Amino acid sequence: MPSEVAREAAAAALRDLNHAFAEQDADDTQLAEIARQARAMAAALDAAPRRDRLALMQAAIGSADGLSMGSAGSGFNDRAVAGTANPTSADIEADLGGLDTDIVARVVLRRAFEGAPGRAHGGIVAAVFDDVTGFVIGKLREPAFTGELTVRYVKPVPIETPLEMRARLVDRERRKLFITAECRDDGDIVATCKATYITVDPSRFAGFPDPR
Repeated sequence: MPSEVAREAAAAALRDLNHAFAEQDADDTQLAEIARQARAMAAALDAAPRRDRLALMQAAIGSADGLSMGSAGSGFNDRAVAGTANPTSADIEADLGGLDTDIVARVVLRRAFEGAPGRAHGGIVAAVFDDVTGFVIGKLREPAFTGELTVRYVKPVPIETPLEMRARLVDRERRKLFITAECRDDGDIVATCKATYITVDPSRFAGFPDPR
């Protein structure tokens, strides 16, 4: 089985390729060669064994580490938006240290996530909020699904700029966890978020998409 280090390195290289493709105006010869190599690599990957992410997640949940969002080989790093082993994810570094449940994440939304010129697409901003607030769930070690996510765009969210996101648990009501977050550009709030998560039994987390 290939190592998770190699998988994450390949995913990082593919992310660089995605953003370089969006940023640069390659000529037809270059684009044709990219298409040829991409098709060949996709065909080679299709011939490789299928990755069973569900089995990886179930094994991780049943391990001593429990719900660990950052553990390599757990399947969690394959997830969209913040998965380091996912080539379509964003550049997110979350600080999971400390004893409280607050999360501080450093985010750079590169060129492939551009909406209006120079601004991040609102959908990717919301998606990043979804994952950053999800890190709070990981820190609580209480498996949960997003029930509701509300984003307020205060100012344009810039691309290719270091952003800081902070998320925290503010309240809970039976199975509901209420989490808020904000995104700052050089100290100025550019977007805020309110999220409601619904907790589920760990044995049901992987394999049952509807927590209700």
